[in-house]
Amino acid sequence: MLVPNDNYCKFENWVTPILDQMVEEQTNKKLLWTPSKVIERLGREINDENSVYYWCYTNEIPVFCPALTDGSLGDMMFFHSIRNPGLVLDILGDLRRLNQMAIKASHSGMIIIGGSVIKHHICNANLMRNGADYSVFINTASEFDGSDSGAKPDEAISWGKIKMTAEPVKVYADASLVFPLIVAETFAKEHFSANVTS
Repeated sequence: MLVPNDNYCKFENWVTPILDQMVEEQTNKKLLWTPSKVIERLGREINDENSVYYWCYTNEIPVFCPALTDGSLGDMMFFHSIRNPGLVLDILGDLRRLNQMAIKASHSGMIIIGGSVIKHHICNANLMRNGADYSVFINTASEFDGSDSGAKPDEAISWGKIKMTAEPVKVYADASLVFPLIVAETFAKEHFSANVTS
């Protein structure tokens, strides 16, 4: 993927004032920023219906990202911390929130697109409730190298992250190609067929 350098400059110009406001709110209102609260704030500020995070903000759907500082946003936070230090991210706050959501859920399902930190984070939250009831992993990783991304659902079952009674699925494919097809054949198909009949 090629990203013009100018896009990073535009992103920095957009996000820096928001980070300034967040530091001010943290100081004056004693707000504690977690990665999910930062994503919620950015979803509010972007104010663009083409953004997934806008819709998550609008519908109060939390987005968890334990590796929030990995990438351009992390770079911007680093640069910002030199110019205006003080922003603190409480990663444990998100861990508690996600684990509590899993523990309190009457049923839990996981659709994990990709792997690595995200896969482990979600599976581990379900360990706290004795396993997810449903699970679909979509990634291209294989298990030969011992990575968490490549681990089959059996590994998660052995740890209690997926219930033994579940029928988990691992799809070995590029998620950007396969996930839209899965959505079209399941959730979207039901939604659009209901609209046609009414």
